[in-house]
Amino acid sequence: MTPAALVSRYVRRAMRALPAEYADRLDNVEVVVARRPNRYQRSRLGPGVELYGLYEGVPLSQRGSGYGMVVPDKITVFWEPLVRDFPDDGALAEQVARTVYHEIAHHFGISDAELEQSAVR
Repeated sequence: MTPAALVSRYVRRAMRALPAEYADRLDNVEVVVARRPNRYQRSRLGPGVELYGLYEGVPLSQRGSGYGMVVPDKITVFWEPLVRDFPDDGALAEQVARTVYHEIAHHFGISDAELEQSAVR
């Protein structure tokens, strides 16, 4: 199985494991697997930033009554850095799930700082 196919399998597994109260609120969200961030995605992050995943869209917490008729939000999981940094199959599966859930948290409006704070506790 190719690395991209393996990561895709783990992404699907993580999505299936989501509790219904979260999964039901993910309409109009596309989840894709890509090799690495494209030039545009990298330009928005700055030099030296390594990504396993990226959420692009308008978080639910920032949507107003005029929100509608928009392209889907997008969660991209980058397989190359994941496979490189987590060569063990079990660790890779765990990190892919962590990445998917991290990006879904951004869809719900949870910031990186809030995620870090909750992980410390």
